[in-house]
Amino acid sequence: MRETSKTKRHLTDAERALLQGRVLDIGAGPDPVTPDAVAFDLAQGDANNITAFPPASFDCVWSSHCLEHMRDVRATLANWWSLVKPNGHLVLIVPDEDLYEQGCYPSRFNDDHKHTFTLAKKHSWSERSHNLFDLCRALPGGEIVTIQLNDIGYDRRISGHGPASRSRFLSRLRRRYRRRLERGGRRWLWLERWFARTVGWDQTQFDAIAQLEVIVRRRA
Repeated sequence: MRETSKTKRHLTDAERALLQGRVLDIGAGPDPVTPDAVAFDLAQGDANNITAFPPASFDCVWSSHCLEHMRDVRATLANWWSLVKPNGHLVLIVPDEDLYEQGCYPSRFNDDHKHTFTLAKKHSWSERSHNLFDLCRALPGGEIVTIQLNDIGYDRRISGHGPASRSRFLSRLRRRYRRRLERGGRRWLWLERWFARTVGWDQTQFDAIAQLEVIVRRRA
């Protein structure tokens, strides 16, 4: 499921209005946030330190589900922030560590995730956890416009937490059920709850959202 497209369905008019002017989409893949956004992904270079553009080049820098793949969160975020024009905005979206990783690091659903993210917890179960609010309020000249947990479509009854079984049989069964759903089969919630308690169940493969979203404005 394309995460940017899912997010765009729920943007407010005020949020959509930020996607004007020159927009950079970091980690765009095949799902750019706007048709005319400047896409920056693996084919364009290393997103850990983008040097292809001079500072203050963009009215909006958008990144959805990319920061968790970077080596150094703070250094990368400072680099991305430098590309935002005065009065421009950074829109940053990352997975919520409790709803997506569900108590497991390394991530059971994406083994390239190098970090996890939360909003306001004093202590995290994750050894690589970052508080998104603290990261963004530390950006020089920045003003947080909105910061929120987006869990639209996420059913907390179908969510495990903590280490899961590595049974190959159960993993194969989970894959078969997922393919069945992709072909339009009927959902069995009891089975999804069982998967969540055993091998884990990623609701974001379908329509659910389990992410943190922040908009930061660069003051003039």
